[in-house]
Amino acid sequence: MHKYTLVDAFSRAPLEGNPVAVFFKCSDLSTDTMQLIAREMNLSETTFVLPAEGEADARIRIFTPVNELPFAGHPMLGTAIALSEALEKDDLRVETQMGVVPSRLTYADGSRFVLMRHPIPTWEPYEYAAEVCVALGVEASAIPVDIYHNGPRHVFVGLDSVAALSHLDPDHRALAAFEDVAINCFAGEGDEWRTRMFSPAYGVVEDAATGSAAGPLAIHLARHGLARFGQEIRIVQGVEVGRPSPMWAAAYGNAQSLEEVHVGGYGVVAGRGELHA
Repeated sequence: MHKYTLVDAFSRAPLEGNPVAVFFKCSDLSTDTMQLIAREMNLSETTFVLPAEGEADARIRIFTPVNELPFAGHPMLGTAIALSEALEKDDLRVETQMGVVPSRLTYADGSRFVLMRHPIPTWEPYEYAAEVCVALGVEASAIPVDIYHNGPRHVFVGLDSVAALSHLDPDHRALAAFEDVAINCFAGEGDEWRTRMFSPAYGVVEDAATGSAAGPLAIHLARHGLARFGQEIRIVQGVEVGRPSPMWAAAYGNAQSLEEVHVGGYGVVAGRGELHA
């Protein structure tokens, strides 16, 4: 039997945001069993908490229903919420395959806000930009299409308006041909942005909140002159799937020398359970 906490990440209320199941005391679970449990939970991600190997509070492994990820954003936030309760700590260091991710929890109006320092991504132009646009049903991206790697691989396609973003009707079968990538579409201006993420390759038709893409989006906008390095942007995702999920992100430094990438959001415990497996 293994206990888990269900956390709605990037939300101040249950049944919004992006849910993640956080399993505790998982040292006895094999990789295959973790994958089967993630498939059973059928959420975009499930995390498994293990003893830390270095100077950290815990180590986690992150699984989608079809594969393991070295890092992901909303599972990190949800795990921080669950770990903070379990350890009675507000400052956490959690080991991932992409390194240690520090998190700080604060409280406002009865809600818990998590500020995380995410891995600094690498990036390059995406060689299949034209093909992705065809699969999405858009003529072209508003700015160059680049791919960022911070564990997951995120491709960014810009649309001219939030209305165009909301009306996107992508060919999901065509998108499934792009292996090991998440396709992020965005629109907005200034501090306010809207996104949608499609990733059949990761077993997700459309994600409610993609925290690992928030930092790369802040970098992408700054690199192409739509925001500034050091500017905090607010990103809302999940509107079209009925789970609005606000996120905050900022990238510090410059395109030649990034210093830190910060991503934050609220989270709430939505439930608890036991898995008899």
